[in-house]
Amino acid sequence: MYIDRMLRIIAGTFILLSVVLAVKVNLNWLWFTAFVGLNLFQSGFTNWCPMITILEKLGVPRFPKGCSAK
Repeated sequence: MYIDRMLRIIAGTFILLSVVLAVKVNLNWLWFTAFVGLNLFQSGFTNWCPMITILEKLGVPRFPKGCSAK
């Protein structure tokens, strides 16, 4: 698996988890949902995402095998 797919899986998981926690535990978990959404929004403009930096440091490949950077 490569960074693009991992990023979407992690963001989706964080959002779903925080919504469930907001419903079951405390509405303040929606602040975490907003934080994830804000990060996704700003990364669309700046092309920088903290989770990508973390995944790169963990050694997750940027592109699938056989694919080259454009």
